Amino acid sequence: MTKGYSLEQDLRLLINNPKYSDLVILCEDEKKFHACRAILAARSEVFDRLLYNGMKESYENQISFPKINSAGMEIILEYTYTGSVKEESLTRDNIIEVLHAADYFQLTELQNFVVKTFENSLEKNSAENYSPELLSKAVNTMSLTEDNSLLNSLVEAVANIPLSTIEFGRLSITGLQHLLSCTYEKEMTFATPEYEVFRYSAILAAKQVSNDAYTTLMEQLPTFEQMNNSVQVKNKFITDHQKVAKELEPLVKFIDFRRIKGQILADVIDPLEIIPSKIILDVYRHIARANNSDLNDTRGIPKKIKKIYVWDEKACGSNLIIKDDGKVVEAPKNCNSHQNVRAKMALQDKGIFEWDVIIEKSCNWSWVGVCASENFDYENFAGTQPTGWVLGSGGKCNSTSGFNYCPSFDNDGTKITVHLDMNERTCAFTVNGKKYREVTEWNNLPSKLYPAVSLIYPGRFRIQSHQKNIVL
Repeated sequence: MTKGYSLEQDLRLLINNPKYSDLVILCEDEKKFHACRAILAARSEVFDRLLYNGMKESYENQISFPKINSAGMEIILEYTYTGSVKEESLTRDNIIEVLHAADYFQLTELQNFVVKTFENSLEKNSAENYSPELLSKAVNTMSLTEDNSLLNSLVEAVANIPLSTIEFGRLSITGLQHLLSCTYEKEMTFATPEYEVFRYSAILAAKQVSNDAYTTLMEQLPTFEQMNNSVQVKNKFITDHQKVAKELEPLVKFIDFRRIKGQILADVIDPLEIIPSKIILDVYRHIARANNSDLNDTRGIPKKIKKIYVWDEKACGSNLIIKDDGKVVEAPKNCNSHQNVRAKMALQDKGIFEWDVIIEKSCNWSWVGVCASENFDYENFAGTQPTGWVLGSGGKCNSTSGFNYCPSFDNDGTKITVHLDMNERTCAFTVNGKKYREVTEWNNLPSKLYPAVSLIYPGRFRIQSHQKNIVL
């Protein structure tokens, strides 16, 4: 490109260019960059103070930043030279380093851009949520202050993921400690029952001690769902229980054992001998004094959990087409019988979940509802299957010969909101702004469900988080 056509492009040619540089920057990982001290000083007060302070840095041609990684410095140089950063330049591998460097050099606009880019990536890539890994890295890299926007976003993102779905190794003990400390006795959304908080913490601590301790605790601590299915726990002595207790110690003070049922505490947790006896005794006293405790089994706000809804190409009828980054499902001409698709996000544990399905193009009977993943056939109509629960555009539930629920809705642009209460295992629908009763006939909803629709050509349905109508 000819010089003089674009200021940004001309300045971009100067980045890490020895020909036009009078300074070498040495990073934490010993990688070097070439830079122009005048440009750096003009763009950052921190660079200005470092490079024009009358001390030795003002005269030497090299400056070291032992706490700034080259991945972060590379983006800092791009921003200081051009005033912008390409969104694709920020990845899961460098975003923490970039924000740390932006904070160090006091580049507020770059910090805001990084946080916004991260939040947008969560919206677009809900099925590939890497916030547990980022939180683990951030707590070891960044300042743990209340006004740290990215850290707060990471905490909120991980809090909305049931811990039971996060593989061990993705979230570090320090990352988990920060998550639990930020959500302990706070009024914020949290997706994990307190027993599962203890289970995840204990197993993660055991994993740091030994494979034997990890394996034993995996056997000793069933999931919350297994507990509800009356799984019998056989007590087995943990050889390294004192070491596990030591690893668990930083987390214990942020676990609210009062939210765990007394029977689970007595039969499952106490025999492990990894929780101080005083904590267990205090909980027993609380239970005795409170008689029937009014505490929920989940901290924070265990309802209306924010979810990001997209259709799952791997759980979809063979003729259906997924478009618009998973937000739209369409039935083409060769789809001449009803097929189904479910969303990627599983809805389980406690909470109230709400989402909208917009019928952008109606078809001969449009169906909206939920399904289970077990024994569900995506090639055949959901309403006649025992693991499918759907409302049809004719106003009936589960099939054309099913029971009446609401007036028909067969126009393009119809908006159906699904209200799923996993606390009570009930479901209700709002159609074009009018909410109807709970579907009491659906009295067999399982503990794990997915949003689902069933459609035929020329149907086209969009899914999204519930958007409330705002009247101006």
